Amino acid sequence: MRIIFHGSNAASFSEGFAAKVGPDAEVTVLPDRLADEGDWAAYAVAEVIVGARFTADLPRPERLKLFHVPGAGYDGIALDALPAGAVVCNCFGHEQAIAEYVMAALLARKVPLTQADRDLREGRWTYWAGAPDRLHGEIAGSTIGLLGYGHIGKAIAQRAKAFEMNVVVANRSPVAASPLVDRSFALDDLAAFFAAADAYVVSLPLLPETTGIVGRDALAAMRPHAVIVNVGRGPTIDETALFEALRDRRIGGAIIDTWYKYPTADAPVGPPATLPFENLPNVLMTPHMSGWTTGTIRRRQDVIAENVRRIRDGRDCINVVRPSKQ
Repeated sequence: MRIIFHGSNAASFSEGFAAKVGPDAEVTVLPDRLADEGDWAAYAVAEVIVGARFTADLPRPERLKLFHVPGAGYDGIALDALPAGAVVCNCFGHEQAIAEYVMAALLARKVPLTQADRDLREGRWTYWAGAPDRLHGEIAGSTIGLLGYGHIGKAIAQRAKAFEMNVVVANRSPVAASPLVDRSFALDDLAAFFAAADAYVVSLPLLPETTGIVGRDALAAMRPHAVIVNVGRGPTIDETALFEALRDRRIGGAIIDTWYKYPTADAPVGPPATLPFENLPNVLMTPHMSGWTTGTIRRRQDVIAENVRRIRDGRDCINVVRPSKQ
């Protein structure tokens, strides 16, 4: 079985992959930009492609049986351009890592380990117990709001409850009664949702209906001390509205991992937004790293390998985005 890992993202899952699917696997790693006729020929005869992008300008792989996205989002895949006989799948496995990132970021705002360490090395006992002016905060008893309650939202809720937080949720579909959720809102009641918590986590995919869903009205409804975390897609939060709310100190802060501008091959270095978030002191900026861990690689690789084995054995795949049309 000819298996192609296309692009640097997909290549991260290629090491040791052949051993997971059996001796008949012929694994080839191709660059993001197919460099020569050999790359084009290898792509064209692939039976399995693992990649984050497919457009009509790529070779048409007529023998393709499985196109596997090495992540959850498949907005870079032109589904209608793929051969009808191919099944398209995605994978998750990043929710554990993202939930840890969220909890670490929220805890860091309350438990100032870095500053305490830095000060004590210089002889200053800044947070020494025993006086009210040396207190620091905690997240227990506070409320976290989850905009989106899929794999990521559920993983965050589990960890938030372990820290004795209250959990409120806003989701497109109804949220079933659960000990993890104290209150749920529909997406047409975001004003009430954004007034109900101390921290918010946006984990929505980027769709026409979610673009800019967190705008001026939502940010205006937030409590003045509240912080917003974006681990979904940057444009789900209106860039200008968020910048102005932070600049004018109308909200407590932001933790931003997913952005409005990303590096390209022609411009590998540059700011992650149109507006200068880097100049704002109440923002923690990270480079879309929350889900990129050794555990994520392992879990996603296992799902991709399982689907390759299923294709080989004539069984139904899991995590199907688009079934075979033949």
